[in-house]
Amino acid sequence: MTPSQDVDTRTTPDIDTEGYGNSEMEAQDELPDEVEMSLFDHLEELRQRIFYALIAVAVGIVGCFFAVKPIVQLLEVPAQGVKFLQLAPGEYFFVSLKVAAYSGLLLSSPFILYQIILFVLPGLTRRERGLLGPIVLGSSVLFVAGLVFAYLLLIPAALNFFISYGADVVEQLWSIDKYFEFVLLLLFSTGLAFQVPIIQLLLANLGIVSSGRMLAGWRFVIMAAVVLGAVLTPSTDPLTQSLLAGAVLGLYFGGIGLVKLTGK
Repeated sequence: MTPSQDVDTRTTPDIDTEGYGNSEMEAQDELPDEVEMSLFDHLEELRQRIFYALIAVAVGIVGCFFAVKPIVQLLEVPAQGVKFLQLAPGEYFFVSLKVAAYSGLLLSSPFILYQIILFVLPGLTRRERGLLGPIVLGSSVLFVAGLVFAYLLLIPAALNFFISYGADVVEQLWSIDKYFEFVLLLLFSTGLAFQVPIIQLLLANLGIVSSGRMLAGWRFVIMAAVVLGAVLTPSTDPLTQSLLAGAVLGLYFGGIGLVKLTGK
């Protein structure tokens, strides 16, 4: 008699693949470093971060003030040899302070950004932390690209327009204070305008607007870019405004492409 060949009726537990996927999504939405803090603790940490940021700004401004002469000479290059006048006692000194303040703020901005990240990081989920690195890196690169674009294209275009327009009528002698007010404002406004793709990625990943809706509103975007170019440029010449508006439009449609790549 042969041994019975009973079939092992033990069953393996069913794997809930849907639940597994949900657990992964829930893990992405968790706060990895969730720590209970009182309102006073939050305010104290905010005060500490602001204090560190102000120290970095002060150090950057003081350092740039001692090296302000090469910075001023660099910013005078787009003027193409135009002579600058000091129209009031101490005007160049206050211009030096202004240039050092802008330059120091720019140099200390990475440390300021680092302090902001440290403050908001405990309240971010794993998914949001994954977006933090690319957004910070992209924003920094685009801001520097905006500064370079303004320095190499926008400022020379605007100055060429003003120089050539009155070349046979007036002699080009400019107030150094007004010139640097014009240059610094155009530099930083262009750097901020170049943040358009970052704003698009944030809105898309937060589920506020999709790439299709961004593309559908292209008529309004063109109008907004023209208005933005007119508002952000301190000059009134159409060439500078058109260059900035064209750059903003290019960044906007490029941002749509990036949003599509992310599947939003």
